[in-house]
Amino acid sequence: MTSSARTMNGGPPAPAALTTAARADRISKAYGRGDAQVVALDEVSVALERGVFTAIMGPSGSGKSTLMHCMAGLDSVDSGQVYVGDIEVTRLDDKRLTRLRRDRIGFVFQAFNLVPTLTALENITLPLDIAGRKADQAWLDTVIDTIGLRQRLEHRPSELSGGQRQRVACARALASRPEIVFADEPTGNLDSRSGAEVLAFLRNSVREMGQTVVTVTHDAVAAAYADLVLFLADGRLVDQIPDPTAEKVLERMKGFELPGITA
Repeated sequence: MTSSARTMNGGPPAPAALTTAARADRISKAYGRGDAQVVALDEVSVALERGVFTAIMGPSGSGKSTLMHCMAGLDSVDSGQVYVGDIEVTRLDDKRLTRLRRDRIGFVFQAFNLVPTLTALENITLPLDIAGRKADQAWLDTVIDTIGLRQRLEHRPSELSGGQRQRVACARALASRPEIVFADEPTGNLDSRSGAEVLAFLRNSVREMGQTVVTVTHDAVAAAYADLVLFLADGRLVDQIPDPTAEKVLERMKGFELPGITA
């Protein structure tokens, strides 16, 4: 799949479009004050396209996780605007923000965050159950078949491998058919084989199910599963690679001298 993201630092805001799942318009975020202040994001603008698997890369402190958290409504911005679909996240009160995260955004993190007393299926449908919503059975079946664990749905997390548990966590993020799924280092706690299983699932959810996925990663091999790689350094977007390979990502990283990223 050939894809691109409209990205800029400064300049006019990124235009809204029907093909945009989420976007940030000149967002800035800093931590601390005075001499201790650290600028995590410096007027970053980016538009994330629907049906695209985007990877965000950069060294520790580059702002990549902060960008994801701000776009997902998990953290506030100091200035600028964030939109999910046509909703401005930065204007929502706590109640509406909670509803937005529950209904329109999916999350996958390094820690699987599965409930140990529930089966795999119960973990997948848990957010819907909490919201009092009935699962779309056709969509749920598609998600379950895509993760390839239909024979393990009645097993509890302790009876699953690390890769299987993370795939269940991914399925949980997809079960409500969210506008966009944010995955923060989803393979960070997995061995290479299990990590490949999870990344293949995320890629297939985009290509076969039309999902939109954004992941933060340090790993060039993981980034190569994406359709597009965005690079951050010092709180600013500095480049992008469409249709990446691990070799292209590593070569580009050498040019930016981004430490802390592995093949």
